[in-house]
Amino acid sequence: WDITPYVNVFNRTPESGFSQFMDHPRYSTGYTTLFNTIGMMVETHMLKPYEMRVKGTYELMKSMIEITDHHAKNILELREAQTQEVLNSKTLPLDWEIDTTQSSTISFKGYEADYIKSDVTNAERLKYDKNNPFEKPVVYSNYYTPKLEVEVPEAYIIPQQWYGVIELMKLNAINYQTLKKDTTLTVESYKIDTYETRRSPYEGHYQHYNTTVKSTTKDVTFRQGDIVVNTAQFGKRYIVETLEPQAPDSFFNWNFFDTILQQKEGFSPYVWEDIAARLLKLDPKLQIKFNVKKSYDPDFANNWFAQLDWLHKQSPYYEEAHMQYPVYRLISG
Repeated sequence: WDITPYVNVFNRTPESGFSQFMDHPRYSTGYTTLFNTIGMMVETHMLKPYEMRVKGTYELMKSMIEITDHHAKNILELREAQTQEVLNSKTLPLDWEIDTTQSSTISFKGYEADYIKSDVTNAERLKYDKNNPFEKPVVYSNYYTPKLEVEVPEAYIIPQQWYGVIELMKLNAINYQTLKKDTTLTVESYKIDTYETRRSPYEGHYQHYNTTVKSTTKDVTFRQGDIVVNTAQFGKRYIVETLEPQAPDSFFNWNFFDTILQQKEGFSPYVWEDIAARLLKLDPKLQIKFNVKKSYDPDFANNWFAQLDWLHKQSPYYEEAHMQYPVYRLISG
């Protein structure tokens, strides 16, 4: 049975080369990798006869069982070594990009193709010639390099009201402790700085992406019953890749914390004008920051509402919970 990596191309022929599909944790094979477990996703081509697809899948499953059985000792040793490497890592990658400095070559079987005029749209369409098969060496870009890494904290603290997140920690066998009493701790705190949101739903969600954060250190009082998730455990990568909002498949990006994105308290311009003027008069540093922003940002300088909104967000009247990521990082030392 012939087998090939996922042909990661769209509306073009694969002979020019293609990259390995990025298996983020949302996919079964990406999820297993979080726990240093081999994952295999079988995709038999929809254009193949049904009987061939069933038999091909069956034979591949048998082969996987035979291979893993034959190499069981080596697989277990490699898994343990990788587990220890993750446990000892002070930083972990959150996102990846193709490493353009290296690639592989695979022997690819396909059909010659051409672009012809479409009978439907009159535009050019891709057409494969099944009477003209080939086997060619094709460049396969299957090396990735981290493009975003994060320093791993000693622990994450999750307030107990985020029970949906806590339940997923339980389901994934993540160990945690519960605070026995109200406790004030010095933690690293994130504010969501920027993010984008899909315009159409994906798997029932309007996912966020390109998320960035601003980090500060502050004292936060946590309540009895809040949970502390220590990162020194087998599920370390799962913990980090779900609780760091910048990670592509973080709980934040999957809408678990969308309530923090709504600003519930605002201002009435006719009232805020006088208060803002008083704040600027009493705070020379704020006045300087305000003037500097107007000097380099013409859109801001010509938008009276944006100016009032900016001043409101610098004031003690601004809603603290707005954009405040509710999971906190406990840094050792």
